[in-house]
This record gives sequence, structure tokens and C-alpha cells, in this order.
Amino acid sequence: MITFPKAKINLGLRVTAKRDDGFHDIETVLYPVRFCDALEFVPSRNGVEADRLVVTGLSTRIQSDKNLVMQASAKLRKKYPFPYLKIHLHKAIPVGAGLGGGSSDAAGMLRAIKKCFSLQVSEQELKEIALEIGSDCPFFIESVPSFATGRGEILKPVKPVLQGYYVVLVNPRISISTRIAYHNSRPQVPENSLEDLLDHPIAEWKDLIINDFEDYVFLVYPQIGTLKIAIYNTGALFSSMSGSGSTIYGIFPEIPIIPEHIKKYVIYEGWQ
Repeated sequence: MITFPKAKINLGLRVTAKRDDGFHDIETVLYPVRFCDALEFVPSRNGVEADRLVVTGLSTRIQSDKNLVMQASAKLRKKYPFPYLKIHLHKAIPVGAGLGGGSSDAAGMLRAIKKCFSLQVSEQELKEIALEIGSDCPFFIESVPSFATGRGEILKPVKPVLQGYYVVLVNPRISISTRIAYHNSRPQVPENSLEDLLDHPIAEWKDLIINDFEDYVFLVYPQIGTLKIAIYNTGALFSSMSGSGSTIYGIFPEIPIIPEHIKKYVIYEGWQ
């Protein structure tokens, strides 16, 4: 069984409150892009009684048994029996990049196991299991453009506003800690909901749509803020940091000419 878990970008991100459970309430628009990892598995043989994972491509910098893919398989097996697996994950989505790669891999694993072994598990239950793995993990079960609130798990589909636009992702090879980014955020309820702001033309988003993590991240890593300016100078209608960073994306009406000093940071580009 093989699947290709997609990355996401955030069209704006507002931290609205600190919760009693230690998490934060947010509102954001989660939008899938065609940049993906590759995930493959086959049932183990010869009486093997554990999942085994091999990771190639980019380093995840964590032990295999702590990978979210392994967590997904283990959590689903507690409720629905299926064979132990030999798993191969090829990483193209960087870790700590604000693109949700690990969560997407875990959700992709849940979906693929359900399909491969014809498990009688509902989409809602898959989302509940996914939430145990990560706040943005439920989004990747269906992976459709969504307005997300709560921890990011309360999802409402929105129209595919980037359809027909060209998206460029640039990553400066800096890994940002989501925990530290939240610790340095300043929660407040925005005057206007991101869901409503999407109705404005993309060219107007620059003055309307905000990622609350940018102030802290750009202060600590000014080169990331410089990349955002460079993307605008290349002709983007809108540019922002995705999630807690460090990836910057640009939305273009046509294929841009990327300057050489920016091109070395491009990790994905394509029509949506």
C-alpha cells in the first residue's frame, strides 16, 4: 500500500486564547498543497510482532519508534486488529517547517490502513484518533481547505480560493519549535474572522490577513522576514509564513521568475 501525504499552508493564523489544558485556541485556514511525502507499507511475515519503520530522504531527527507514523499505527491497532507492518517513509517535507508534514504522515497512515485492511472505522473516529496525535492531524484525514478553530481540530470546509494560482514555498533550513512559538505569542480575539477575510481578493490579503507568529519568529530569525520581502518583490499577490514557520510561501497569478539568491531555498512550486 502506498500513499502520498500532502503538506499544508496556513492562510493566516490568529492565536485567540490560552486554554486551561495548556493548549491555545486559534483560528486559521488550513490549505493543502501538492507537496508531499511518500509512505508505503506491507504486512510483516514470519511471526514478527512489531511494526518496523525505515525513513529515507530528509532526516526527522527522532527515533523510529517515536515517529508519528508509528504512533498512528499503534493507536489504530488498539481498536481494530490488523497485521504488523513493514513501513517505508520517504521524507520530502522538512521538519519544523510549519507545513504539517509529520501530522500528514500520521493521518495518511490511518487512512491507508483503513483502506488496505477494509477496517470498519468511520471518518469521525479516524479524526478522533488523529487528534490524539496532534492538533492539526484531523485536518489531514480529508485534507480539504478548511477554516480551523479550537486547537485546530474544529474544521469547516471553505471554498478552494487558491485554485488556478501558482504557489511557491521557500524554506531557509531553520527548524522552529512550535511550543516556543506559542509561548511567545500574545493571544487576542481578532476584530474580523479569517473566514470572512477570505472573501476579499487575494491582492488585498496583504493588508488584512496576519500570522501572529511572524512577529516573534522574524525578530529571532530576521532572515525569514527577509525571505518574505523577497517573495513580494518577486511579484507575489500574497506572502506569509506558514504555521509557526520557518517556511514562507508566495501566491502568484502566473509562474514567477525566481531570483537565484531565492531559488536555492525553494522546496516546492506548482499550480493549485
